Order: sequence, then structure tokens, then C-alpha cells
Amino acid sequence: MITALILLPVALMSAETPAVDSATVERFAGLALSCVHHEYPNKISHVLSSDEDVGPPRTLTPAFYGCFDWHSSVHGHWLLARLARLNPDADFAVEARAALARSLTPDKIAAEAEYLSGEGRATFERPYGLAWLLCLADELHSWPDEEARRWAKNLAPLEAEAAERLRRWLPKLHYPIRTGEHSQTAFALGLVLDWAHTVGDREMVALIEARARRFHLGDVRCPLGYEPSGQDFLSPCLAEADLMRRILGQEQYASWLEKFLPQIPTTADASWLPVAVVTDRSDGKLAHLDGLNLSRAWMLEGILAGLPEDDPRRPALRAAADAHAMAGLQAVTGEHYEGGHWLGSFATYLVTGKGR
Repeated sequence: MITALILLPVALMSAETPAVDSATVERFAGLALSCVHHEYPNKISHVLSSDEDVGPPRTLTPAFYGCFDWHSSVHGHWLLARLARLNPDADFAVEARAALARSLTPDKIAAEAEYLSGEGRATFERPYGLAWLLCLADELHSWPDEEARRWAKNLAPLEAEAAERLRRWLPKLHYPIRTGEHSQTAFALGLVLDWAHTVGDREMVALIEARARRFHLGDVRCPLGYEPSGQDFLSPCLAEADLMRRILGQEQYASWLEKFLPQIPTTADASWLPVAVVTDRSDGKLAHLDGLNLSRAWMLEGILAGLPEDDPRRPALRAAADAHAMAGLQAVTGEHYEGGHWLGSFATYLVTGKGR
């Protein structure tokens, strides 16, 4: 059912969704290339302990200072690594490699690690940005390329600090965080679990699986009708379902999903999950809903991947995934920086099948 396109080894699964050809992939790469070293405008989450802590973004976090904020810079670098890895002969791959080489140097990563360990920064980018940092490390570890191995080695101190912070935090987290924005735990735990499997971190795998079971195994009747909130870019319900399919076997997952999302019908109808409406793409918060359509699409794909082939809910999940993918991909234009600095990463996560 998955068909290969010009450059990508995996692509969207329906003829109804927009074609993802080489020009589209190059456009996604171009969005990241235009922002990973573009410092302003910039929104920093920065705790000041004294006058000495005042500084421009390029000084505070010299590897990940572009793309408006730290986490967007991190997943912009992930986008470049993933597309360059999957498309080594594409024209943009040379520029992508140059951008990665410029950012992922030992001295810049050392400065990032020092910043992260600074006083008052225990919650910095937790969990969203830290999870994306591990996703970037995951991509570099998965790339059989000499230069990528060097970048992975350079990134290792920051990778280790991010993992350790999550390792210390999760046992203390008594409740999951069920929001549609950066603080959500389900999406972050999925990224971290994928990284842990890639690097063979059995301790982290066990920790994530134990916390996910404690948080979510008994969940029932997720209020999907309450979604989305006005500035969501992640679905609390679908992200949880996408996390749990990574942990449960097919039959157990199918049974759990029936109780968790009984709203899923057995007909090929997408109306059970309407596409999110975006009224103003120049408003950074309202533009989050374009990201919601993209993340819903890949989470629906993840749910499909976790179910048996004969599950009667598959047509409804497929219809909803296609509708959200079409709406989300059409919005990745770069017309407004409010969306252009990050939506390419979400589109790339979707069309390259990351996480599946």
C-alpha cells in the first residue's frame, strides 16, 4: 500500500493526498535551510540569574539559535538530517550537510550543554525540545555516513544530558500532561522511546514503557469531541493512542483502542474527526492548527500500523488520515514565518513515515 515517490522511500498512502515529489521535498528542506541560522525574530525561554546571563540567542545557544525558538531549530536540524539521509543525491543535500556541519561542532554543542546545565534551567524545553533533540540524535545514529557519525559524536554530550534530565524527571511525574502544545507527555515519550530503541538504551525503554502503562493503560473514552483547543498542534487523544501502539501487542492494542476511542466508526468516513480550521496563518498561535492537521495525520498512520490488517476501523482511520494529510500539506507554504519556521518539520515527519 505504501508507494515510493521520486526521492522518498516511503510516502503518503492514498492517491487523494497531494503528490510528494522532489520539488515538494526540496521546498521542505528550503524552509529549514532558510531558518536554522536565521536569528531574528526570536522567542527565547531564558531564566536570568544575573546581568551576566543577558545575551543574544547565538551566544546563549550557539548551535540552536535559529528558527524563532530552540525546539524549532532542533527539529529544523532533524529535518535536514533526515532529508539528506534519505535523499543523498538531491541538490539540497549539499546545503543541508553544510548547515549541519556549521551547527554541530564540538565547541557549539559544549556551549549548549553548559547552557542546559545552568542554574534555573531544570525545566528548559522539557519535554518537547528535549525529545526532539533525542530525535535528532536518533537520525544521526541511523545514518551510515562518516560525517553523520562525527556529528553524532559531537552531539553526544547534549544527547546524554537531555536523556538524563528526562530519566530523572519521569519517575517524579505523577500525572501525564494532556495538553495540545509543547508540554504534552504522550508525543514526547513516543520520540524518546524511538530514540531509546535505536541506541539500545534498555533502561530508558523500560522507564518509558512503565510510565506509559501507568499513565494510560486504564484510560477509557478519551473526549475527542473536546478537540481541538484553539491553538493545539498535537492531539492529546491521538498522541496517546500513537504512544500506546508502540508498547502493546496488536491484539491487546486493538482491545485497548476500542475502549479508549470508541468514537472510531467502521465505515470509510472521515467526518468522525473533522479537519482543523485555520483562520489566520499570520497569527503564530492560530497557525498551530496547521501543525495539528499534520500531526493528526501521522498519529492516525501510527494507529493504523498498530492494528491487525482485518480491523474493521481501518477504513475510518485511513479516511481521516488522508483528509488531515491533504489539509496539512497544502498549508506548508512558507508564506508566513509564523508557520514556515516549523511546519516543514511536521510535514517531513509525516511524509517520510518517521515513527512507523
